[in-house]
Amino acid sequence: MSALDPSALHRLYSDHNSWLKGWLRVRLGNTADACDLAQDTFLRVMTARHDTPIREPRGYLSAIARSLLIDKVRRRAIEQAYLQALALKPEPVDISPEIRLSIIETLISIDSLLDELGPRTREIFLAVQLEGLSYVAVAERFEVSVTTVKNHLIRAMTRCLLLVDN
Repeated sequence: MSALDPSALHRLYSDHNSWLKGWLRVRLGNTADACDLAQDTFLRVMTARHDTPIREPRGYLSAIARSLLIDKVRRRAIEQAYLQALALKPEPVDISPEIRLSIIETLISIDSLLDELGPRTREIFLAVQLEGLSYVAVAERFEVSVTTVKNHLIRAMTRCLLLVDN
C-alpha cells in the first residue's frame, strides 16, 4: 500500500475541489467552513494509504468529508453545551483559551469513549452518572439485574480510567 501519487492527487484536487466545496457549502451554510473542510478532506486523502486507484472519487471524497462534518458538528455541540453550562454558573468564570481548549478536547475524548462502549453500556452509565439513578432504578428501567448494571458500569468506568491514564 502506498500514498496516492502526486499527479493523481493533483488531478483529483483539480477535478473535484470545486464540487466538494459546493457540496459542503450546501450542508454547512457558509463558504469559509466549506473551504476548511474541503482542505481537511484532501489532507486526509493525501495522507491515506491507497492500494488501488480511486474509482468513485466523488463518493470517496464525500465519505471522508461527511466523517469530518460529523466530527465538526459533534465538536460544536459539545462546545455549545460546555458554554451553556458555564453561562449557568452563578459566579463569573474566567478561563484561559488554553484551559478552555483542554476542557473541550477532554469532553470530546469522553464523548468518543462513550460511543465506543456500546449502546446498552453507554445508556446505563449515563443513567447512573448523569441522571443520578440508583442501580436498582437503572435495573428496573432496562429490565436487567442489578449485577448486570454493575457489570456495565465496571466496563464503562474501566474505559474512563484508561482514558485518564493516557
